[in-house]
Amino acid sequence: MLDDPRSHGLWQKTAPSAPETSALLGDRMADVVVIGGGYTGLSAALHLAEAGRSVVVLEAREIGFGGAGRNVGLINAGMWVMPDDLPGELGAVHGERLLDLLGNGPQVVMALIERHAIACELTRTGTLHCAVGDKGLAEIEERARQWQKRGAPVEVLDAAQTERRIGTGAYRGALLDHRAGTLQPLAYVRGLAHAAVKTGATIHTSTPAIAWQQRQGRHVISTGAGSVTSDWVVVATDAYSTGPFSAVRREQVRLPYFNLATTPLSDNLRRSILPEREGCWDTKEILSSFRMDARGRLVFGSVGALRGTGTDIHRAWAKRALRKLFPQLPEIEFEAEWYGQIGMTDNALPRFHKFADRVLGFSGYNGRGISPGTVFGKVLAQHILGEMPEEELPLPLTVPAEPALRVLKEAYYETGAQIAHLAGDRF
Repeated sequence: MLDDPRSHGLWQKTAPSAPETSALLGDRMADVVVIGGGYTGLSAALHLAEAGRSVVVLEAREIGFGGAGRNVGLINAGMWVMPDDLPGELGAVHGERLLDLLGNGPQVVMALIERHAIACELTRTGTLHCAVGDKGLAEIEERARQWQKRGAPVEVLDAAQTERRIGTGAYRGALLDHRAGTLQPLAYVRGLAHAAVKTGATIHTSTPAIAWQQRQGRHVISTGAGSVTSDWVVVATDAYSTGPFSAVRREQVRLPYFNLATTPLSDNLRRSILPEREGCWDTKEILSSFRMDARGRLVFGSVGALRGTGTDIHRAWAKRALRKLFPQLPEIEFEAEWYGQIGMTDNALPRFHKFADRVLGFSGYNGRGISPGTVFGKVLAQHILGEMPEEELPLPLTVPAEPALRVLKEAYYETGAQIAHLAGDRF
């Protein structure tokens, strides 16, 4: 994408094409203008267009340029925060409302994929949160207990069951979430774009929003070469925000995350390593994630940026870590490598912002963008359509605020990941 093989890596190589789009030239009118062509923005656009609203999507770069096209591809339920902690963070009403909404989020994603026949390598075999040591096992057992009391279909696998499912004896157990699955993330967001266009939405790429003003009770988004005047504005730019809504980006501490994809494994290895293609991540503080794509490439990732000295350090660490996890692997060769930025809020929960009357958005997905982004896009559409009043939204209204020492924290995460991986997983 944009001739940078380290921006979207394997996903760019294997995703179907995006719909044909062009930059905005001239002035347009619409019921709703959506800023951002990721999961949230395109989900909102699709649901609004299905209801007959005129929608214009403005994407500064390309469809899926931000986190939507760079992530691991796990369709997770819920957030990182333990379920029982949400009412304490958000209040009883919003806490339980968000748990219910995001707990069912993977079903919303899968239903959209089915309804619009989106080719995105969907799997429905769940995800595995892998326990490292006794502490990790206690963590997943408690998480399972809290979800199970809410009726969620999750279970804790013992070490032997985990080894049979993953192909490694490295873990004490794993939390299997039957609600979850995996997909090809760039293929999914491009599929949402195709569906939105087919339904009647207009998408302009290479069209950054550079200014916003209110004029005669409507909103005007200027792009340099044109403008869109609308009744509503959906801000869906999240951690890659620039322009008039860059406060959304400054509210989050960005955590770099990279992925590397092996060449396709042999049929024999595919029978022993993730034969059901669950998505996995572990309980380490500097976590690792891994999954299999449709052609048998093992996708392995962790915290860090593939730039400068980090490129060689993280690549070498990944080879060591994979050999330790899966001794049955032959000499490891990577076919693709890429990285992006995860936007982290101070309490690891998303935000709802209202920048003005009829200018609103959700953001702050903390590495859980696929399901929450899709669901929140639908929620925004429902609110705009009058189907969900503000008092029924899943999050309380908050004002963007920049965390202390944000820039220093971001530099620390990138450097700290290099230091950890330089010495990690050595034999």
